[in-house]
Amino acid sequence: MLIAENLQKTYRRHAVEVPVLTRLNLEVRTGEFLSIIGASGSGKSTLLHLLGTLDEPDGGRVLLDGKRIDNLPSRARDRLRNETFGYIFQFYHLLPELTALDNVLMPAYISNSTLGWWRNRARLRHRAEELLEKMGLGHRLKHRPRELSGGEMQRTAIARALLMRPRVLLADEPTGNLDAKAGGEIVHLLRQINREEKVTIVMVTHNTEIVSETDRVVRMAGGMMIEEAPPQPRGPFHPRLAAV
Repeated sequence: MLIAENLQKTYRRHAVEVPVLTRLNLEVRTGEFLSIIGASGSGKSTLLHLLGTLDEPDGGRVLLDGKRIDNLPSRARDRLRNETFGYIFQFYHLLPELTALDNVLMPAYISNSTLGWWRNRARLRHRAEELLEKMGLGHRLKHRPRELSGGEMQRTAIARALLMRPRVLLADEPTGNLDAKAGGEIVHLLRQINREEKVTIVMVTHNTEIVSETDRVVRMAGGMMIEEAPPQPRGPFHPRLAAV
């Protein structure tokens, strides 16, 4: 479904070039929950940004359903990021002045014209409320980020990422700001989403303790995919989660 071919990326700091990815290859299968592990600085987040067209490679290409997407015009990539890809980040990136419900609705505000929003607002609002209910946050619709715990903020961010029914969910260290219990519950939740929403998930993490829920684990080092890690023991799946 999603393929990286010979990806190369170098960042420049003043006169110094810092290679981050070196001819990296990866295939993501439709419907799988893939985790990419590696130490900080191994290029995991850079790879995720290239897969989701948040950045452009210096060499190689990214394909979705066999069609190249990394070199699309800016407007076409904007549409991909709004409709095809959903993003979850370590730092949530919620707007502090908006309620949880309005934060979840933000992708719809961006993608619709004023007239389009008014025509579709009831359906979109229902979708956002339904997602927050699924995240265990039905009682937090009008709360602002400062009134939520870290786990609740991440659940709000997950709901936002799912609003437009993306095909691929890209998660960049989604448990990095959470304690072990809350982080484990977030990964359980991602597995539940993978199964119920039929969405492909690519998660990067340095925490090898949270990857047991995923279908496949690959390891990065020095900007390259160096191995497919051995299967991890899968823990029990908990379809109903306590509020974080």
